[in-house]
Amino acid sequence: MIIKYILVFIASLFVTYFLVPLNIKISLNWILIDQPQKRKIHEKPTPIAGGLAFAIPVIVILIVLYYIMPELGSQILILALGGLLMLILGLFDDKKRISAGYKLIFQIIIISIVYFLGFKIQLLTNPFGSTITLGYFAFPVTMLWFLLVVNAFNLIDGVDGLASGIASIVAIILFVVGIQKDNTIITLASVSLIGANLAFLKYNFYPAKIFMGDAGSLFLGFNIAAISIIGETGFKGITSMTILVPIIALSIPIMDTIFAVFRRVNKKKHVFQADKEHIHHKLLDLGLAQNYIALICYFLTILFGLIALGFSFSSKKTLLSILLLLLFTLIIVAYKIFKKDVKK
Repeated sequence: MIIKYILVFIASLFVTYFLVPLNIKISLNWILIDQPQKRKIHEKPTPIAGGLAFAIPVIVILIVLYYIMPELGSQILILALGGLLMLILGLFDDKKRISAGYKLIFQIIIISIVYFLGFKIQLLTNPFGSTITLGYFAFPVTMLWFLLVVNAFNLIDGVDGLASGIASIVAIILFVVGIQKDNTIITLASVSLIGANLAFLKYNFYPAKIFMGDAGSLFLGFNIAAISIIGETGFKGITSMTILVPIIALSIPIMDTIFAVFRRVNKKKHVFQADKEHIHHKLLDLGLAQNYIALICYFLTILFGLIALGFSFSSKKTLLSILLLLLFTLIIVAYKIFKKDVKK
């Protein structure tokens, strides 16, 4: 398996690395360009839809693995299918700029498809007792989970290298969990994401030569959400444990979303109306450069991810207490950043 991990990593890394320059040319020819706007932070037209460069290699690798390792079952093929559908939706949005409402509807349709094909959350970890079985609540919880992670990645893609860097970190932690739980699908899928995102990061870190666009952010969000719940119904450890990793690691964009909704409602604006008041915008206003903002978010993601990983090695109650303390501290810091807007 070590050789297979290395081959998957190398394949996703090098194919993505050599596809990005081609992706840039395609984006320019298809007029997939992100123009500078008042609410955006980049100052010159930049090719978008860079998600094609890393999504296509990952999808192809998953399909190849399905045929050369039939013991993996259909889950890895369903993962490829869902990723492809999200990629198409994101690419269409990058080109046509569809409304948030229509994009949400298509996301729900795609998530429903993979749910009825077997990707569902049936178990949840209870730090204070036995695992919770969801039963009839499996569908709404699964839907909420996918929508949360998919759109969280869509939200954090506002600073060069932020989304791809965070995706790499979360995928690495999921790989470790997959090794611990002996879940080959999780490990192989995670390795393919790690290689592809690290290669894309070479072009996407500040100053970015290409943006991943919705094609990339929706694809990444779907894959992280899906990998987190891969496992048989009775395989309690992998399903109930790995779902904690993205939840905890994505604390920053989740909080940013909550603050955004509160801010827009308070100012009597539409909740889907974009603005230039997200956390990364506030950090820019404080004088921090994009690369430093990305590195700070990487550090926090690693910190929270390690805490989530620790749930399998130590006392869940102790780690939950540490996590709540860190989250409380982060909320206070975030509130201070947004304090002026709250007063307004």
